[in-house]
Amino acid sequence: MYVCICNAIRETDLRAAALCCSGDADAVYNSLGRTPQCRQCIDDASDILMQERASASMSACA
Repeated sequence: MYVCICNAIRETDLRAAALCCSGDADAVYNSLGRTPQCRQCIDDASDILMQERASASMSACA
């Protein structure tokens, strides 16, 4: 699923980048070589980043 239409960023792109970049959504976009344009996706992107990092953290503890 596309999260950011302006930059053609998919949910899978964000989930993978969440594990490599510890910053907020703007930092993750930057790590992907893109910048938010209309910013309508930032809240959803932030939620996805938090979910992926929490999931990775739980897996590391198990």
